[in-house]
Amino acid sequence: MTDAQAPRKRLLIRTWGCQMNVYDSARMADVLAPLGYAPTEAVEEADMVILNTCHIREKATEKVFSDLGRLREAKRERGGDMVIAVAGCVAQAEGAEITARAPWVDIVLGPQSYHRLPEMVARASRAAGAVIETEFPAEDKFDHLPETTTPQGATAFLTVQEGCDKFCSFCVVPYTRGSEYSRPVAAIVAEAERLVALGAREVTLLGQNVNAWHGEGPDGRAWTLGRLVRRLAEVRGLARIRYTTSHPRDMDDDLIAAHGDTPALMPFLHLPVQSGSDRVLKTMNRGHTAADYLRLVERLRGARPDLALSTDIIAGHPGETAADHEATLALIRAVGFAQAFSFKYSARPGTPAATMAGQVDEATKDARLAEVQALLRDQQAAFNRSRAGMVAEVLVTGAGRHPGQMAGRTPWLNPVHFDGPADLAGRIVPVRILAGHPNSLTGALAAPRHDQPRERPAA
Repeated sequence: MTDAQAPRKRLLIRTWGCQMNVYDSARMADVLAPLGYAPTEAVEEADMVILNTCHIREKATEKVFSDLGRLREAKRERGGDMVIAVAGCVAQAEGAEITARAPWVDIVLGPQSYHRLPEMVARASRAAGAVIETEFPAEDKFDHLPETTTPQGATAFLTVQEGCDKFCSFCVVPYTRGSEYSRPVAAIVAEAERLVALGAREVTLLGQNVNAWHGEGPDGRAWTLGRLVRRLAEVRGLARIRYTTSHPRDMDDDLIAAHGDTPALMPFLHLPVQSGSDRVLKTMNRGHTAADYLRLVERLRGARPDLALSTDIIAGHPGETAADHEATLALIRAVGFAQAFSFKYSARPGTPAATMAGQVDEATKDARLAEVQALLRDQQAAFNRSRAGMVAEVLVTGAGRHPGQMAGRTPWLNPVHFDGPADLAGRIVPVRILAGHPNSLTGALAAPRHDQPRERPAA
């Protein structure tokens, strides 16, 4: 029997959380491909199921156990012939509880250990209990990962930095992802070139604190993220570069300048502020004030006037007063965000905020979050409406929801829908924006015009 005729095993990966988890899931699939695992979306035909988890959201652990309960029945129906793995940040933080409450789980692995999956699968086939890998290994996992061979869509993720040394009061990342680590320039450029060869036109650089990246360059010295962006802009076929998630404390002069001097760096930045109250920001251990953030926004917009900003807001952090909440609303009004992610505070075991005095009651958190979200929705809708009338370069990502419709993204990350042929997928085309809606744009293909600057509002 030839390799092409050999029976294939089926792999189902369910992913929650951030873009880095999406990247990690793709790399886990790459790692398992040499073992004969091909992807599936059907639980009943899966030989292995991986739950790649996130610990940021409220009740994340219980959602994992709910899914594990359903997988127990699926495994039983297959006569036990299914490998179940829990990966990611919940696995890192709750490994012992997972094996105690769900003994049918075969593998528990943290986000730093997925390069060891083939070995863990082999060990699980011999072990009487679960195989657990939640230590931070001495070796760099990226040195042990195979090259990406999966065809890409128009957009791709590329992890350049992991971990966090900031220790914000509410955040589990330093405990689940470890300390800050930056991949070297050569490895990042090589992966970007492979992604482009596989079809990507846009690459988003990922990191828990991506602008803290300081990887080793070819000269043996640490580079800045701005310098890395400029180097990636030289990769043939790579039209667009983005990065997320940033920390205000790590936004240096060189990176700000890159927003103005590197056309491939898109005019969209996710820059979490979390609160507009200096007192709360200090309690959060953010290391910046509201005024610091506003000055940074002013400098960024000075470098790139059409820059759109996104942020994160937490409502009801321990100790937050009504005046602190009003300060947050005032900062949101002062900045004007194009997009945002907002949540009410929820305690994470092991974090300083979980045991702080002054825990805010749920009803107050709900009310404050509702006010924050209403303001942010209004700002997003206003930003989308402001796109109407302009011709924007749209990266076409695939078919839309309706026959004959295509979908794509503007430089400001707005979803946009327009009528067009299917062969536009993967191309960057001029689209006249006809209308802005609360969450997306509608447009029509526009013939290129040399007498009108693109990606600026029409006069």
